[in-house]
Parts: sequence; C-alpha cells; structure tokens
Amino acid sequence: MTRSGGCQCGGVRYEATGEPHHHAVCHCADCRASAGAPMVGWIAFDADQVRVTQGAPTTYAGKNGARRQFCPACGTGLFYTNAEILPGITEIQSATLDTAAQETPQAQIQLADRLPWIDQLDTLARFDRFPEG
Repeated sequence: MTRSGGCQCGGVRYEATGEPHHHAVCHCADCRASAGAPMVGWIAFDADQVRVTQGAPTTYAGKNGARRQFCPACGTGLFYTNAEILPGITEIQSATLDTAAQETPQAQIQLADRLPWIDQLDTLARFDRFPEG
C-alpha cells in the first residue's frame, strides 16, 4: 500500500509505501513545543519506505539526536527521525496524510507528559464549525 501526504501549502509532498510499524499519538513536551499543539499523531515507517516527491523540507536538529523536518514555506511539521531512539525509522505526522481520517492510531505514548485537561475533552462544548457570537 502507498500512502501520500504533504504540507498545508502543497510545497512538500511525500509517499510512504508498505505497512507502518505503529501509529501513536504522542503527548511529550517536545512534540507539543514543536507542533504548538497539545499532542501529535505519528505513523512510523522504515526510512527507505518514505520519500519526498515534491519540494524539500527544512530540518531542525533538536536535542538527543532528534531531527524534525517541516515545510520551509508554511511550517507544517512532516517528519521525525532519531538514529539513537528509532534507528532506521521515519515517523510522519499522521495528520499530514491524505488519508488521515482513515488512519486510526493504536496507542497514546508519553502519557507522563500529557496536559492534565486532555482527559476532560469529552466534557467540553462542541460545535461543528466555529461558533458565532
């Protein structure tokens, strides 16, 4: 199976072939800071199964061997690699997949870092679109 995806502006596109190793939602503080979001979904493939088909992402070398890649134009986070922790693996931010709605995560990780209000999301008011007034 081949999955494709890309950034918000369309400047960077990619393909991933084969079956992923895992798909998880990460709650770690590093992912939150990088994405500016309360959690980030990651789907992991062998590095040789992922290829950029259009454009070129920019790389940010983080701490402890982390390398995050994102679109240089719109800033969409795309890939994460870490040769020490995940050798030979490229993780893709799963919300950037064209099929994101069909790619259900199997786990939540780094729960020790999760924001305390995450467990209360189901109790919040819900709106199909941005509420008026």
